[in-house]
Amino acid sequence: HIVSTATHNVLCVICPQSLFNLRHMSYPHVDSEILSTNSTSSSSSSSTSSQSVVRTLCSLVCQSYYQQLTNFRRTSPRLNLSIDKGYLTSEQAITVVASLADEAGSMVALSFFYWAIGFAEFRYFMRLYIVFATSLIAKGNLERAHEVMQCLVRNFAEIGKFKEAVSMVIEMQNQGLVPSAQTLNCIIIVATEIGLVEFADNVFDEMSDRGLSPDSLNFKLMVIAYCRMGRIAEADRWLSSMLERGFLVDNATFTLIISRFCENDHVIRALWLFGKMRDMGFTPNMINFTSMINGLCKRGSIKQAFELLEEMVRKGWKPNVHTHTALIDGLCKKGWIEKAFRLFLKLVRSDNYKPNIYTYTAMISGYCKDKKLNRAEMLLTRMEEQGLVPNTNTYTALIDGHCNAGNFDRVYELMDEMDKKGFTPNICTYNTIVDGLCKKGRVQEAYKLLKRGLKCGLEADIVTYNILISENCKQADTSQALGFFSKIFKVGLTPDIQFYTTLIAAFCRQKKMKESQQLFNDAVRLGLVPTRKTYTSLICGYCRFGDTSLAVKLFQRMSELACVPDSITYGALISGLCKESNLEEAYKLYVVMIDKGLSPCEVTRLTLAYEYCKEDKYANAMSVLDRLDKKLWIRTVNTLVRKLCSKGKVDIAALFLHKLIDKDPHVDHITLSAFMTACYDSNKYALVSDVSERISKGIG
Repeated sequence: HIVSTATHNVLCVICPQSLFNLRHMSYPHVDSEILSTNSTSSSSSSSTSSQSVVRTLCSLVCQSYYQQLTNFRRTSPRLNLSIDKGYLTSEQAITVVASLADEAGSMVALSFFYWAIGFAEFRYFMRLYIVFATSLIAKGNLERAHEVMQCLVRNFAEIGKFKEAVSMVIEMQNQGLVPSAQTLNCIIIVATEIGLVEFADNVFDEMSDRGLSPDSLNFKLMVIAYCRMGRIAEADRWLSSMLERGFLVDNATFTLIISRFCENDHVIRALWLFGKMRDMGFTPNMINFTSMINGLCKRGSIKQAFELLEEMVRKGWKPNVHTHTALIDGLCKKGWIEKAFRLFLKLVRSDNYKPNIYTYTAMISGYCKDKKLNRAEMLLTRMEEQGLVPNTNTYTALIDGHCNAGNFDRVYELMDEMDKKGFTPNICTYNTIVDGLCKKGRVQEAYKLLKRGLKCGLEADIVTYNILISENCKQADTSQALGFFSKIFKVGLTPDIQFYTTLIAAFCRQKKMKESQQLFNDAVRLGLVPTRKTYTSLICGYCRFGDTSLAVKLFQRMSELACVPDSITYGALISGLCKESNLEEAYKLYVVMIDKGLSPCEVTRLTLAYEYCKEDKYANAMSVLDRLDKKLWIRTVNTLVRKLCSKGKVDIAALFLHKLIDKDPHVDHITLSAFMTACYDSNKYALVSDVSERISKGIG
């Protein structure tokens, strides 16, 4: 309730009834029955009826307001107007609120405003908000003007006109209402509720450009919004901006951020925040420690998780069942099943905490991955004896184990058991079985099962499409794979780079490089980052196609983008260059590869050495082999000798065989047999004699 200083002084010394009389000097006192007369009587004075309604309503508003005003308050009282809102038009409502703001004061006008927007015809009438806010701005009451604009944002979001309302909020700066941090908070909260966080992100920037100084709550709300969406990169960006400006993050926000970062595999960043939290003077609580332990376990950092557990205990926190479950799950995923079971037994024997459904599920999943299905089944029975009811995830874990073992009869039994106990298999359950059937070659059975699930109301998720596309690519049915791929977009899902890589690899195997390159370009255009596997697939494809120049360009681009090639990438390009007899470039890559600590596979070693041998460049071939350790050297030379013999190159094979005897007198009998056969076939008995003599004398 903001009035002039003189008026305020008067209000402090007179009673509410006197105040009521003072305020009513501008309005004739009219009973509420005037506004509830029928339409016939009001039409008799049509020229003055609108003004009469406005004056009467202004009087009634003042009367109701001051009757309820018992003391000075910042919030306006709720009006009790016994009138039919049907006799008040939207234009009249605008006139009333403007008149009240001008003559009765902001708080009286605000009371009427809140009464009016309780009705749909006024609630969604934008001019009411704009006129009232403008009147308040003219009176210098910017705080209440912001309050009105915040109402506009909230109410118009109800009818899908949130963006229009926000645009009007920004436009009000032209009327002298500079955006406030509180209004921005309102916009962010509403945007989060209706899933328009990116729009709020843009509004934040625009309001900042228009002179708004954001406060810590503005940043906090943006961080929380993106965290809840699982958009960790954006949440981290806002958090960094918040910390750069010197704003403090409260304990509750830290707890949410750390939890979300760990859930989304951003554990390293979560660890940094965990340390930052302590640096800022906050004491990590049970949730913080458990979240970090869970994140580290998911990442496979079990040792670090147990170190954090020790710190947690030192700080006086006792690990609960959730902490133990995270550790058990981590140990199982690492393959340390017996260690996990010892911790499980510790929990079973505890007086404070007992294993819950999630603990049992983690342990069952561990045994299934370890192919110890009998133990997994035993735990399922034990779990039910303890009064715990297995959930869909428990059954899915057990089904996955039996799928991998090929026990599909038991799989279908478990599905029936789920149905009897009221648990409907979800899409994850179906994905597990479909994937298992496909891997065992029972593809048609997998499709039939999936159709059954979809008929029951399930919707295929991104994992389902990944299984189907991968299976069709394995079968070289790229047209069917593309059909599933296009459907992903139609159902509103977003494929990741793994989908593109799978399809690219399939087309490359068929030497359809135009289609492969198009898919690659599409992925980049969508903002996806090609992986090492993506580049390697394309490089392999171009090398098979005989276009090593494009393969080399991709290899160079890969390095420029800090995507590190592996031995498979190098091997593919080296093989391609060898096919085109570009041995000099192939050898350079081979040297770089070894210098980087990568071990060339046998195909790469053999291909390069053999190509030099084809050109009778024995020294070059030997230089390729001399960069290998003794074990790899012996294995590669054995294979090379056999290959040279099969191609009739007995003389150069003999040179390598003598080198082999130097390093290992116990020559592989298959290699020796192949050499001797080739020599006899080509009538080169002297070579056999030399080798036999060296072996018999044990020279080497």
